[in-house]
Amino acid sequence: MAPPTTSRLEANAISVAQDTLIGLADTGPTVSVSFTLVALVAATAYGAPLILAITAIPMLIIANAYRRLNLWNANCGASFEWVGRAINPYLGFLTGWLMLAGTLFGTLTPVTALGPSVLAVFNQPANSTWPNVGIATALVVVMLIISVVGIRITARTQVAIGLIEYAILIVFAVWGLIWVLGHHAGTVPITASWFSLRGIGDQGTLVGAFLITVFMYSGWDGTLYVNEEVKHRRENPGRAAMISVVIAGVLFILAQVGLQGLVSEKKLNANSTSILIYLGHLVSGGTGGGQAFAFALALSVIAATGVGIVLSARITYGIASYRALPGTLANVSARFRTPAIATVIAGLLLLALAWIYLLTTSVQNAFTYVLDNTGILYAAFYCVTALAAVVYYRRRIMSNWADALTVGLLPVASVVFLGYIAVKSVLTAPAAQNYALLGFGVVGVILLFIAKFGLKSSFFNVKPESWRPES
Repeated sequence: MAPPTTSRLEANAISVAQDTLIGLADTGPTVSVSFTLVALVAATAYGAPLILAITAIPMLIIANAYRRLNLWNANCGASFEWVGRAINPYLGFLTGWLMLAGTLFGTLTPVTALGPSVLAVFNQPANSTWPNVGIATALVVVMLIISVVGIRITARTQVAIGLIEYAILIVFAVWGLIWVLGHHAGTVPITASWFSLRGIGDQGTLVGAFLITVFMYSGWDGTLYVNEEVKHRRENPGRAAMISVVIAGVLFILAQVGLQGLVSEKKLNANSTSILIYLGHLVSGGTGGGQAFAFALALSVIAATGVGIVLSARITYGIASYRALPGTLANVSARFRTPAIATVIAGLLLLALAWIYLLTTSVQNAFTYVLDNTGILYAAFYCVTALAAVVYYRRRIMSNWADALTVGLLPVASVVFLGYIAVKSVLTAPAAQNYALLGFGVVGVILLFIAKFGLKSSFFNVKPESWRPES
């Protein structure tokens, strides 16, 4: 069943390599490393490299489930449609809401992080309110314009940004590794415990470590939300997702190994708010390394913001194509071949959230709780989507051992792993954070009722489908 809209995005506009960089930008390697480096050292007692490698395995398995579902149906709605057509349309709608909320609120984190990085490059106070507001506004407006103009310029921008950002991250990671291996004063020597599950002295906590690393990998699924615009739209987006997971894993492990031992844990904690800038200054002797790392962090933020707007718009477009959101959001610009209205609304909503966060200090704690839940939202719709692949391909699972393993047993095991991490996160979270999570659910149910009874969406009439030998 095709969406009832006749509007279509620009087909065959971007390559699998460009799509891979879109997925990587949504993961935000440099931003993720900046936010988690110190926390991972504390949680794993320097045992983060192995934890990062292990976490990549279920992510890769679930990415393969996405790939298989995209072979069935390449649509911007992705999990919204896959879950709805394989399991239940009501569950599909709620999954689509989790995708949209996770992507939009996840993008708010880099938007509000850019100001301090830019100000650090020019040696200005990082917490100045209005400079931060101005930088965030300029960022969103510029990336919004690029997103409206077309997916081709968006993809080319991601390639240019990505090549520079990852080069800087890799150079400093290798530089840091050489520094540690050179036994410079104050470094933490590399031992076998760095590659153990519980780190030095068995002091690491597995659950706490996996909570962090699971959320670091979130975002690779962005390759699937532009699938209608990718060359070979059924095959390449899934391949790009899997490649994104692998590259992100390599970057995460390299950065953690290369940077975590440069100084003691005490000094890492003391400089946690600008850890990459501090470490860049350290290894370069204060001759520009901090500014270079700040530049890489700024590029990562810019890339994540642009991709976040694009992906939020594509998810909205996919859902609105069934009138599960207002139909005008499914309109495609005849000139730019993009969902211009959905893109503008996503950008303006992101800008409004950024202004509220930056200008109203009294709500920053509440926003922090909301942002802390984005990882749980990602884990939730990853799990549901993997189960949709199992349900849709159940006849294949029963017919041969290869599919029984890759589309049956392994995805279910990955769902158990991610589900356990998400549940433990909820159980250990502050009550206010869980209330924020409940709020996401309540809003999703309200939107479901509006789509069902107000917009009278045809999506809720779809019948469950499954793979058959002749399909």
